This record gives sequence, C-alpha cells and structure tokens, in this order.
Amino acid sequence: MTAFDTLLIANRGEIAVRIMRTARRLGYRTVAVYSDADAGAPHCLAADMALRIGGPQPADSYLNMAALLEAARRSGAQAIHPGYGFLAEQAGFAQACHDAGLVFIGPPARAIAAMGSKAGAKQLMRDAGVPCIPGYDGDDQSDARLIAEGGRIGFPLMVKASAGGGGRGMRKVDHAAELPSALAAARSEAQHAFGNAGLILEKAVVSPRHIEIQVFADHHGHAVHMGERDCSVQRRHQKLIEETPSPAVDRALRARMGEVAVAAARAIGYRGAGTLEFLLDAQGGFHFMEMNTRLQVEHAVTEAVLGIDLVEWQLRVAAGLPLPLTQEEIDARRAAGGHAIEVRLCAEDAQQGFLPQSGTVLRWQAPADVRCDHALGDGVAVPPYYDSMLAKIVCHGPSRAAALRSMRRALGETVLLGLASNRAFLARCVADEEFAAGRATTDFIARRADTLFERAAPADEAPSIPACVAAVLLAWRHGRQHAARWPQALQGWSNSAAGSRTWRIVLDGAPCAVTLRQLDADTWEAGSHRLQLICGKGESWQVLADGKPLPLAWCATPERVLFMLDGADHTASVAPPATVGKRTAQAPHGRITAPMNGRIAALPVAPGEAVQAGQVVAVMEAMKMEHRLLAPCDGVLETLQVKVGDQAAPGQLLVQVAVANGISA
Repeated sequence: MTAFDTLLIANRGEIAVRIMRTARRLGYRTVAVYSDADAGAPHCLAADMALRIGGPQPADSYLNMAALLEAARRSGAQAIHPGYGFLAEQAGFAQACHDAGLVFIGPPARAIAAMGSKAGAKQLMRDAGVPCIPGYDGDDQSDARLIAEGGRIGFPLMVKASAGGGGRGMRKVDHAAELPSALAAARSEAQHAFGNAGLILEKAVVSPRHIEIQVFADHHGHAVHMGERDCSVQRRHQKLIEETPSPAVDRALRARMGEVAVAAARAIGYRGAGTLEFLLDAQGGFHFMEMNTRLQVEHAVTEAVLGIDLVEWQLRVAAGLPLPLTQEEIDARRAAGGHAIEVRLCAEDAQQGFLPQSGTVLRWQAPADVRCDHALGDGVAVPPYYDSMLAKIVCHGPSRAAALRSMRRALGETVLLGLASNRAFLARCVADEEFAAGRATTDFIARRADTLFERAAPADEAPSIPACVAAVLLAWRHGRQHAARWPQALQGWSNSAAGSRTWRIVLDGAPCAVTLRQLDADTWEAGSHRLQLICGKGESWQVLADGKPLPLAWCATPERVLFMLDGADHTASVAPPATVGKRTAQAPHGRITAPMNGRIAALPVAPGEAVQAGQVVAVMEAMKMEHRLLAPCDGVLETLQVKVGDQAAPGQLLVQVAVANGISA
C-alpha cells in the first residue's frame, strides 16, 4: 500500500474543485496551483494551499511539468491528480511524477503511452479483438499518401489528430476536394493542442451514437466495467449532453461492450479509471474510436446511477487498495440505479457558431436540489486561455423522464449573467421532441438546427415583452439613481396624467423604442403591455406581464442591464436616437476584427495578395480551439495589423481588405 496525505491537483476550475471535495472528505490535505490568469480563482480558495506556477498561457503554467513538480516539492505533496485535459493523458508527466517519487493518480505511464496515439491504440485494440473503424493510421503522413488513402477509404471520412482528443484536430470531409484543406487545418490545430501534428483517417459512420464504456482496474488483477454513457449530442465533435443508461443500449449489448472494454483494459495492463469510446451504428454494430486514460468530464452520471464516487476509487487504487465492488455488485446497482443526465455549461455563443467567450461573471446562481460542479461566483473572471466549459449540471431520477424533467427545471433556474453562455441552447436541446424520445445521434444539432437556434425577430414588429421589460429595468434603475432629486410622490407625475417617456434601447444587438407610462412606483404600461416588478430576494424578482408571472434575474453595469426573463438571456442598453429604426443590410466591408480574446495562430495571406469572400485570412486560437476568420468580400489584402503569436483583444482590427470595387473599408 502506498501512503500519501497531501494531494496536489494539477488542474483548474470545476474539476479541481470537484477533486478537492472528495479529497477533503477523505481527510487529505489539498494543494491548488494557479496561473497569473487564475490568481484568487475559486479553485485556489477551495484548497488548503495554493501556489503560483506561471503565466496565463497553458504552456507556461498548467502544461509546465517542471513548475508542477516544483509546486509539489514546495507544498510537501506526495501525490498529484491531473484532472482531465492539460497533462492528464501525457505519459511523460506520469513518468516524471514517478521519477520524482510522487504518486500519479492515474494509470501507469506505459498504459497512457500505449493509448496516447490513436494509430497505436487502434492496432492494440485490433490485436485484442476489439472491432475498429476502417481507416488509415500509418507512419507516412505526406499529403499525397493521406489523399490516396482517403480515396481508398471513401467519403465521407474523418480526419483526426493521432495524439489527442476532445474534438481538437478533427474534421469531417464529405468530398475529395475538401481533403487537402482539412488536412492542413487539422494538422495545425493538432500541433497547437498536443504538440504532435500526426493524423489518422477513418471512415465516417453516418448518424451514429457516441457510446463510451467506463472501466476501472486495480493492482490486484481486478478489472470491471460500469456500463455505458451516451454522449451523442455534440458540437465541433465535443460533447454537450451525456446520459446513462443510453436509450439505444439494451442489457445484452451493454454486456458485450463491457466485456470488450474490460478485455482491452487487461490487454494493456491498465490501472485506475479509463474510458473506451465507440461509435454505435444503426444496425447495433460498435466500433472502437479511442481510449481516454483519465477521468471523464461526464463521470458524474455514472456516479449518480451507481451511488459511488469515482475520484474516491481513483485515490483508493492509487494507494494500492482493491476495487470496492465486484462486477456483479456493480451490475446490480446499475439495474436499480435509475437514469442520470449531464449538461456542460460553457462560455460560448451558440448563435455565433459556439464562439468561445471570456469576461467576468456578474451574476451566478446554481440550480437548487441537483448536483452542479462548478468554480463560479459573482465577480469571477473567465480567461480566454482555457477550455470554455464552466460547470456541469447533473440530474438523476428513477426514470429517464424524471431525470429529463429535473434537467429542464434546473436549466431554467440556472443564472449566468455577464458573458454569453450556452444555457438557453441546452434548455432547447433537452426540450426537443427528438431528444426527449431518445433518438439523438451525433448529427442531432445539425439536423434540428431550425428548432434549436433562436431566430431574429422582424425589425418592424411591436415591442416584445422582453423589450418592454428591458426598458422598465432601465427606467427603474434610472429612477433609483435620481431618486434624491424628487420626492417619491412626484416620481412619474405630471399635472394632467401619469407622464410617459420613450426609451430608445438596444436589446440583444437590435435597436428598438419602447414608450413607458409609469402608473406607480413599480408598475408601467409599455406599448400594449402592463408590467409590474415584484422584488424578491436580492436580484431574483418576478415580473407580472399582462397578469402572467415570469421569473426575472438581473444585474447591471454602468453601460447595460443584463437579465434572464422566463429562461431566456438578454442584454439591453440605452441607444443613441440615431440607432433606432429599421435594421438595414450592411454593405460589404474589408475589416476583419477579433471576435474574442485569442492568440494569432496563422496568417495565411500576405499583403497585396487577392482574396475571395469566404477565404481564410487569419486563424485565432482561443479556449483550446482554432477559429478561422474569413474574408467578408472579394478584394486584395491591404494590411495586416498583427503578427503570428500576438494576443488579440475582442474588436481589435486584425486584417484589412481593399474590396473589389477599389474602396477600402
């Protein structure tokens, strides 16, 4: 048995807090590490000790092995938990921990190395009898060979980073003509994300389910599986919603997949928590994709159904103890465990292609009575350097219908104001009839786009209730700010009747005008609507809109009011009068600005070169993903305002194109 009493968590955010919760319950002393961007972050405050490890870029901090090992030495930690992401699946880090006399809370370095390359992993799985997707995973990485192999495999196919996961370095290619550019983009993203530009090709399985099997093994020859998780709802090949059991997996299929997964874990001498990921086709055939040699983001749904703590199991195994339950005991718990669903709350704008967001959380309220793993709070900064996931909401019930009902309520109660998030998008996903019926596959979001994404309201329609509420909040706030100037009895008074005022606002980017007539201190007429603000606890209120009660949460900055009304998020500000009126189409222009904080990863076009509308003119790296910025019009690239490696701020001018008619924007 290996004894340790102090645990360093080599990670940040919600997973660091989640690991600390279990470690502290078990009596371990916990050590947090932080970059300059995370000084004072919640995960630092949750630990017994917090140590700085470097600058904000991951390479300078959370990927800096030497700094992490030095932090362990300084803190007296005898063990390191890597969480997920960053160095969790780096065999070199596991080996470095071992060489430094530290317990690595994860599998042996040799097992990580064996599964760290998708190409090598697939060969090992084939040797172990695990069914794999047809493709190419050879050493020849030339474009010529990959293009030839693509023709042999057939389209559609998937290009994947050999050394990584999480959707990074992955592209779906539908036609041969798209393959060269997909190879270039995948290589670049793989190199930046994993330090390895190697690629593999796989035949694309059309409309599959993404099914993964949780395995666990100890040092005493025991290996078990904990059943499946369905992770089919994805964007950019990254999971958004996970559940167990899968609506598509029956007891017999679960047993077959579980047996294969355990055999694969035994074949590589695995220890600790791991997950084998498969694609399940419409005929019930399953095909190995990769093995994640770490704890998964979605481990919480397995915990909910089985009534166990997988981090506790990791710590037990790392200490040399045997697994707490047998396969038969796990199967019995699973049969009686009901259903669990998890959603990933991310800082991203679903309406803008899931563009990552950074900024400051102005208002955070976790849902009541369900599990919510997070490291959030009012005033917490969300930096641009790391993954966009902020929290995991997990709902458990005796049936899928009960868990789904709980999730719909939880998402309606969750408040995150200050930066864009995917909360409302997730709410639409779990309310979708196809998801409710259990029929979602990996193309669910693409197929259901018409119902999952918000549509802009017509520019000339009458002011909506959200617009009226925005105007009332601005008026209420304005009245409170200037309350000292007039007695309460004179607020909104005129010598003939209650006065009215037209508020010219910008609501969610669209200008509109709302005429308010204040009837008393908290009641207004706004257009055809009658609104009353009912103050509740803090800034969680209710609005009576035409007699209908609607939940309202809000906060304000000097420039704007942010509010969540009846489950929908809005931002409003007072607009200059000139901006109000019908929206008009913008003329083509040649200014390409940064949509977010990020590092300039590539500038593929030089000044003086011709560009076409839709051509990539810059690539930004933000929140561990690459984002291609496209020319908005035909023309000539006139100037570059940045160089590769620069850090750009939102709205910063990056590239300027002289448009085809010779007029530069």
